[in-house]
Amino acid sequence: MLNRLTRSLSFRLLVIFLVLGGLFVFGTFKAIQRFYNSDEIRGLISGHLSLHVSYVREDIGVPPRIDRAIAITEKVPVDIRILGPDIDWASDPAFPRLEQLTFEPSPRFSNDPGAWAGELQGVDFADLDNHDFLRMRQGDYEVVVATPRISDVSDGPALVPLVLGLGLSFLLAAYAAVTWLFRPIQTIREGAEHIGRGNFDFRISNVRGDQLGDLATDINRMAGDVQSMLDAKRSLLLGISHELRSPLSRMRLQLEFFDDTENIASLKTEIAEMETIVVSLLEAERLNSRHTQLTRTQVVVGELVDELLDNYFAREVSRINVSLPSEPVYAYVDEARIGLLLKNLISNALRYSQPEDGSVELTIAATDSELVMTVTDHGPGLSEGQVAHIGEPFYRDDASRARESGGTGLGLYLATLVVKAHSGSLKLLPTDDHGASVEVRIPLID
Repeated sequence: MLNRLTRSLSFRLLVIFLVLGGLFVFGTFKAIQRFYNSDEIRGLISGHLSLHVSYVREDIGVPPRIDRAIAITEKVPVDIRILGPDIDWASDPAFPRLEQLTFEPSPRFSNDPGAWAGELQGVDFADLDNHDFLRMRQGDYEVVVATPRISDVSDGPALVPLVLGLGLSFLLAAYAAVTWLFRPIQTIREGAEHIGRGNFDFRISNVRGDQLGDLATDINRMAGDVQSMLDAKRSLLLGISHELRSPLSRMRLQLEFFDDTENIASLKTEIAEMETIVVSLLEAERLNSRHTQLTRTQVVVGELVDELLDNYFAREVSRINVSLPSEPVYAYVDEARIGLLLKNLISNALRYSQPEDGSVELTIAATDSELVMTVTDHGPGLSEGQVAHIGEPFYRDDASRARESGGTGLGLYLATLVVKAHSGSLKLLPTDDHGASVEVRIPLID
């Protein structure tokens, strides 16, 4: 989940908004704080507060006059309590007793750098039930001013929950807006995946008329251009194939009229090899692309192996030992190309081993997610130098895989391309002594 969020452009943009918003609030708070902490502003506020406190003290007088206190409460939304040797009066009967209040100097009114204003001499502060209380001493009397009035009860929402609620609402609205803004990206990504798998007829649709829509249009145009190039390339390959096969066929026909049997057999072998090379190169070119179009069907692997042995290895079937699981194995693959893969691997194993070396072993197995096919022979095996070149086109080692043994050097190359087209893997397994063992793993479902 965290990895998905960190990869999301919407989430990243939202984090940027939050960081910028936080920096703005922090910077504004620091600027205001610095402004109010300036000596000029602090002095101005302190002077006004001291003046108001002096007015209240002088207006009430010593000893305190109740009528003046009542006049103040009628003009200003405050309540007053006066305590002294001979008086205990409050403008509101619900005014708290002084024992309920804890008076102390306020950090907002002190000489500290972070305070709002300078210290007010002879004034203490307390708070209770969302009311602020200011106590002043008038000789032997104490005058306590409460703001707002004791009878005034806040009927609005609390400030902190209100701010948090608004902030959360704005955050959700911003996330919804950003998500809507980047929603076409998922559609474009899915379309790019279709096109990347070789489905060049697919077109991205239902994208807004903005820059993301322009991007989708460009991708659609690119898919059409790539399709045109591949069609031209395919036409060229087919033309080359036809032009190469035609003279080879004429050469084969003309050989039938020659009397030199020994040379004719040799030439026929060379012509057959050239035809094999042409066919193999065409198939390799089709497979050697991440856009290879596979004709996938649900295949019963055991039936595919039986058909392969009947069609290509009927004369050598006694040399091939097939091991199949007890239950049928199903795979969603290109049947023709998997058949080509097995044909090339088995042909290589038969070609480079002798009947006296033992059987060629074809083992079919399946895991929960993969089809595993292993072809093993007991011939001379492969040297370290040969192993390094496995899968390269036209590679044949002069020592054990010489031209006289047959082959074009394209068998394992084609096998490797078939495996890659199926998103599988091909590797050589270690053997105890002689022979070679090739393991192929193909996903059962792509």
